[in-house]
Amino acid sequence: MKLTAIQGDIAAQRADALVDAASTSLEMGSGVAGALRRRAGGPINEEATSNGPVELGEVVVTDAYGLEATYVIHAAAMPHYGDRKATEESIRLASRNTLETADELGCESLVIPVLGTGVAGFDFEDGAQVICEEITDYDPARLTDVRVIAYTDADYEQLQTVVGRLTNSQR
Repeated sequence: MKLTAIQGDIAAQRADALVDAASTSLEMGSGVAGALRRRAGGPINEEATSNGPVELGEVVVTDAYGLEATYVIHAAAMPHYGDRKATEESIRLASRNTLETADELGCESLVIPVLGTGVAGFDFEDGAQVICEEITDYDPARLTDVRVIAYTDADYEQLQTVVGRLTNSQR
């Protein structure tokens, strides 16, 4: 399985599945979720929230509507109420469940943001390390192309460093 670091707007990506950095409420407010909601059009937020709330680490699949994907996988790496901070455990579990779900859906390509960072409060480079470890440790049935996406230049540089470190250690 190919792991690649990319930079840009996740809502502008083309893949079998795009991943929403969700909270347990599955409400698509701001950040990654807001970008996906705005570009998707249609009732994606209503479809997502009708399946929630979910437990930390769980995922829910919706239609991608106007996005250039077949599915959106909503990965709940942070709680919605109270302490809104993601943890290494919640990021790891949400990442693993995302990969397994994409495989079960027959996806070959997936674009995933660094879950649990930003408003969820987890350090970006540490979050990238957790997600990329889960990706490199995963034995896919169908997935061949997993792209981890960063939005800002600084985050992209950190993501490239993490991906480079992991891919070089596997050679």
